[in-house]
Amino acid sequence: DDARGFYVVADGVGGHNKGEIPSREAVDQLRSWVYGAQRDLDRLVERIGLGETECVWEIRRLLESGVKSACYMVYGMAELDPEKKGMSTTLSALLIRANFAFGVHVGDSRVYRVRGSNVLQLTEDHTLINYKVKHGMMTRAEAEKATGKNVITRAVGQKDYVQVDTADVDVAVGDRFLLCSDGLHGYFGDSNRDVVDLCADG
Repeated sequence: DDARGFYVVADGVGGHNKGEIPSREAVDQLRSWVYGAQRDLDRLVERIGLGETECVWEIRRLLESGVKSACYMVYGMAELDPEKKGMSTTLSALLIRANFAFGVHVGDSRVYRVRGSNVLQLTEDHTLINYKVKHGMMTRAEAEKATGKNVITRAVGQKDYVQVDTADVDVAVGDRFLLCSDGLHGYFGDSNRDVVDLCADG
């Protein structure tokens, strides 16, 4: 939604029931939450413009609450229908307001900011492999060859509650943002050159 500066990518977890249902439901729920909070967002953005930087955290909390609400709804749908049991989805969203980009994230989809030739990954993969690397149980080189790269540790709808990562970064003229699932970022190398090239071509 360019008019509102709001963008979402959701990827139904592979191998689970009805992957397209939780992804669509999560996006719809988060969108409804953000649209319903339009007045609050406008008020907070106005306060940020007046130098009240603590409002940045309020926007992050608002988005986090939206994802948690979506998680509860997706989980509830699965509880009511045995055929949907176990369904869940990744969810990465971006809201661009007042020269800031606010991100919320669960799973292994990603959000990147590209500024010239510099790439900043705003999200951290919630995968078993990444967990092992982060806690020194595996090296990056070992992770590249490891199996089970698609085993995620957090997903919307997996339980009735999910821990949500939030972030905010400044936005400058010419910045580009890329939201993508692992189906795309799985092809990127460590140099981030692929991200820069993709955004330049896009």
